Amino acid sequence: MTDGPRQRSSTAGSAKDAAGEESGGKVALKKEIGLVSACGIIVGNIIGSGIFVSPKGVMENASSVGVALFVWIITGIITAIGALCYAELGVTIPKSGGDYSYVKDIFGGLAGFLRLWIAVLVIYPTNQAVIALTFSNYVLQPLFPTCFPPESGLRLLAAVCLLLLTWVNCSSVRWATRVQDIFTAGKLLALALIIIMGIVQICKGDYYWLEPANAFEPFQDYDVGLIALAFLQGSFAYGGWNFLNYVTEELVDPYVNLPRAIFISIPLVTFVYVFANIAYVTAMSPQELLASNAVAVTFGEKLLGVMAWIMPISVALSTFGGVNGSLFTSSRLFFAGAREGHLPSLLAMIHVTRCTPIPALLFTCLSTLLMLCTSDMYTLINYVGFINYLFYGVTVAGQIVLRIKQPNMHRPIKISLIWPVIYLIFWAFLLIFSLYSEPVVCGIGLAIMLTGVPVYFLGVYWDNKPQCFDAFINKMTYVGQRFCVVVYPAESNGGSSGSGEEGEEMKEARSPLSKDGGDNHKSVDC
Repeated sequence: MTDGPRQRSSTAGSAKDAAGEESGGKVALKKEIGLVSACGIIVGNIIGSGIFVSPKGVMENASSVGVALFVWIITGIITAIGALCYAELGVTIPKSGGDYSYVKDIFGGLAGFLRLWIAVLVIYPTNQAVIALTFSNYVLQPLFPTCFPPESGLRLLAAVCLLLLTWVNCSSVRWATRVQDIFTAGKLLALALIIIMGIVQICKGDYYWLEPANAFEPFQDYDVGLIALAFLQGSFAYGGWNFLNYVTEELVDPYVNLPRAIFISIPLVTFVYVFANIAYVTAMSPQELLASNAVAVTFGEKLLGVMAWIMPISVALSTFGGVNGSLFTSSRLFFAGAREGHLPSLLAMIHVTRCTPIPALLFTCLSTLLMLCTSDMYTLINYVGFINYLFYGVTVAGQIVLRIKQPNMHRPIKISLIWPVIYLIFWAFLLIFSLYSEPVVCGIGLAIMLTGVPVYFLGVYWDNKPQCFDAFINKMTYVGQRFCVVVYPAESNGGSSGSGEEGEEMKEARSPLSKDGGDNHKSVDC
């Protein structure tokens, strides 16, 4: 079944070329993400506000400082193993879209669509909205020292943040990556300050909670269920480690830079997480840490004196960079989904001169702004967090399936299968525990995901839609092209891993702007 290309060529085959009549070149995504920017994307997306604001999720379930540090180290190692598996998949199936593209190619269109559906519907809009609200809260808090900032003000500033960063991402890939590099460097400098102050505390002899006798002294009874929950919290804290795979086609030399960025970034984040938590307990007892609503701010108040304002500013900068990184990568996921025919074809188009996926970015921004208008987004995150983690394991399992189905497939990186097996054992442990501890929440998450099944069969699988429906879609696509000045990008060499017949069909589907669906559409060379 060639669900994506078949559907898109039928719905957009009669649309006219709205934006590229001046030149006979080709539009394509620019390869402008080098190694430094690639590391910035991974580090910037993993390190959000959590390590500054509330690392207590692991601590309160681990029951002691020593076990908490052990959890941070183990989850960092497991994350590195998962990233290693994604590195092989990323260079074997060199498409933007990350785990969506891998699941679709390995398990078929429906599985890929469900991954995309839950991401479009809830995961990315809610996550971006929450990060933007955290940014606005830390910017406005100094203006309201004796009370909470007004809710309307928080949402308005969050919306301004989203609109500004959407404009930056629409304007230039280089601008977006520079913003990411700068704010990632800023948050790393802030964390370096925390770590250095922790080292100073240790040199002064303030390491009571790091001595083995005290580090493993429980402040509540140890419980296997709580420790498993601590591992789950730690795994969520490392979320974002797979985001570089969403922009594979924009990487300079992806076969080298994708694995290299992963090998640099994941150990760096693990180091920062572990030593930041060590620094926190040199200035605060576990009870003080658990009582604080913003651990880094409390830490700064204890040790920085008049310079304590550095910490809330650091949180604001960190979240601003987090919003930028999430917008940049999630828009590429929606772009990849539209290119495969799983979302409206307009989202698969890029600007004729800037070579940025403007429709996908605008769609991402709009869906996030809509989430800012609802009061239920935190509830939605709880429901679908389980599903997001579920697809990590499905993707890694796909690596093993692909090895069995296509053992002779070209793999620039080929790791031992022991690594995906280790990851899947850990993943299954956390998944089973999640189902056991919160069956209702997990069940609702699964139900939200399964609402995508009828949408898939009606919107993607069904070919013979009414002519009036196709005409309406074509008209909307044409209007959208005129408004955004966008065309379909040229097919990249590594963009398809299917058979020759499918490749030809994909070529036909990439050119819906010409009346005959052939290669007569015009565009410009970026």
